[in-house]
Amino acid sequence: MAEDVKPVETPVGGYDDRPIHTEVPLPPEVQAPLAEYKGEPPPSPSWFREAIAREPERVFVESLGSKLEVLTWGEIGKPGLLFVHGNSAHADWWSFIAPYFADDYRVASMSLAGMGASDWRDRYSFTDFADDAEAVSRAVGLYEGGQKPIYVGHSFGGGQVFFAAVRHPEHMHAAVMVDTGFGPPPEELAKRQAQMEAVRNIPTVDRPSRVYPTLEAALARFRLMPPQPAGNPFIADFIARRSLKKVPMPDGSGEGFTWRFDPNMWAKLDRERAMSGDFGQAAGVTTPMVHIYGAKSRIVEHRKSGAPSPFPVGMVEIEIPDSHHHIMIDQPLALVAALRALLAAWPAG
Repeated sequence: MAEDVKPVETPVGGYDDRPIHTEVPLPPEVQAPLAEYKGEPPPSPSWFREAIAREPERVFVESLGSKLEVLTWGEIGKPGLLFVHGNSAHADWWSFIAPYFADDYRVASMSLAGMGASDWRDRYSFTDFADDAEAVSRAVGLYEGGQKPIYVGHSFGGGQVFFAAVRHPEHMHAAVMVDTGFGPPPEELAKRQAQMEAVRNIPTVDRPSRVYPTLEAALARFRLMPPQPAGNPFIADFIARRSLKKVPMPDGSGEGFTWRFDPNMWAKLDRERAMSGDFGQAAGVTTPMVHIYGAKSRIVEHRKSGAPSPFPVGMVEIEIPDSHHHIMIDQPLALVAALRALLAAWPAG
């Protein structure tokens, strides 16, 4: 997730998982965690190299007139497991996690519309994202193991998993949200509402992503949102390289690099068909759910400070020590261990 695009103001109420932009100076390890490597991959351990060597099959699945990027591992006929990434991310955020499940599951990781190599749309909605996940699950064989697939979603992707679980419990066997938050704490809500009133009638102008002349320059601009250190730079580098695509330089001087996500996704996101802040809609949720979160996560801090949450009362939550929001970067093997232990005994039946 890189900060080169300033999205429009977030509507008050409903799900809130935009990149967080700040004018406060950040330390170098947060502001530009890959700059010191000058375009070269950081050293990586053997477990990581072995995981990414187990390359997925890369396909495209059509849904609602769009082609969606999907990565798959494991045999069709085993239980289905669908991974969903966070905001401005892509399917490869799970490429070093998913192989650890491929012996026991038919695993898929999808790039949401407007992100990764998936098509951009004129508008985006939670309803469409849920339909996309179902289309992907059907197309790549996640139902062929004799039960509905289990969804695992990080951050914004966790919000999509939760929405789909509430609205379409018939689509999934169980739902795992990974460090997923729902809106600002109460003291921020009034401030945001006042800001929205001030800018409500001011038109916004689409701003394209910046084009960088070299891969080194682009990687130097990569940073995580919300701002945090890259716990394992070799993972951040892997993700960042796959977040970029080649495009013509604006001045016609050749090719450069830009981010693959739709920079105007947040302006195009239809929140009217999301939960719109009515967390009572989730009161009767029947899908088995678990939340895994980072002990140092800013997203979870919102909830601890009093922000409302639609998670069912008494839902099991698992804390990953020494991890910020991006658990797969900070503590990837702990996340794998937590998921494997969880899926070995849950859900019952």
